[in-house]
Amino acid sequence: MKRNSFLQMAGMGLLSMPLMAAPLSAIASERSARKIRQPRYLQPGDTIGITCPAGFALEETIQPCKIILESWGYKVQLGETVGKTDHTFGGTDAERATDFQRMMDDPEIHAILCATGGYGTVRIIDQLNFSYFRKHPKWIIGFSDITVLHSHLHQVVGMASIHAKMCGSFPKDWEQADEIQKATILSIKDALEGRKVNYPAPTATANRYGMAEGKIIGGNLKILENLNGSASMIQTKGKILVLEDVGEPLYNIDRMFCNLLRSGKLDQLSGLIIGGFTNIKVDNPAVPFGRDIYTIVQEKISTFNYPVCFDFPVGHIKNNFALKMGMPHRLTVSPEKVELQEI
Repeated sequence: MKRNSFLQMAGMGLLSMPLMAAPLSAIASERSARKIRQPRYLQPGDTIGITCPAGFALEETIQPCKIILESWGYKVQLGETVGKTDHTFGGTDAERATDFQRMMDDPEIHAILCATGGYGTVRIIDQLNFSYFRKHPKWIIGFSDITVLHSHLHQVVGMASIHAKMCGSFPKDWEQADEIQKATILSIKDALEGRKVNYPAPTATANRYGMAEGKIIGGNLKILENLNGSASMIQTKGKILVLEDVGEPLYNIDRMFCNLLRSGKLDQLSGLIIGGFTNIKVDNPAVPFGRDIYTIVQEKISTFNYPVCFDFPVGHIKNNFALKMGMPHRLTVSPEKVELQEI
């Protein structure tokens, strides 16, 4: 996306000076200084809209989620894209953009839960108008491909959001669900209702100790790499960066971390959280890559000095807990414990 910055100067003849295009990095840096606003927390009787900005979701897949949200005291409104398909997408680009726009602009909808990830949000992000949303913000919830929205909301709109499980992860029978599944689903309720995050995490031998404070940003590594160079690219200075991914070979994970390193996204962090990197593909069993996720990350951050934790409960894993993106947190990494607290 191209943005032009015009020098407005008083005086005869100065308006005829050539127009100068502001570098995208300068525009992004200016945006990064904006204060991140927080939508209001939900109350019983509020309405949560469910829509498909990326992949498709059938209505029967949504029903367990709808039942649980209603048991929490919320009303649920299904978007017009629920049940629609355009090959892999939840409707055409125009249908998905229109449905998402309607939910952002509807004053009777108080939060938007993305039904699923997959792929497709980047195809509609520049069609969305956030003018009304800026004045009347609401929580947007999701992860994976929804990292596009989290990054755009943080960088361009200046709004907090919730990185969390989506409809397909809600159990069909709550009583039969295991404790981890229940805890991760209830973490969405806690986030929506304003209870502050305080997550412990397992210790890992690859961790780097220390304490960091900053706004939480990030999400899916592949999406963040794809956004680099766009208006939605995240500015990471002073932030706690969370990264996760699924289904990538190790060489590609290494390449994506090289991208973050070379684009300056790793050098001025406050802290780094590595979540789940699951279902790693084996590219060539005869010639192994020779580095695991721990080594890949350690190589890229070896010259920096900030706390790092691995195996944090976020990502394409069962213990994927809700995080309030854009909100300030404290990360503590020590030999005895790893803890992330909202402050």
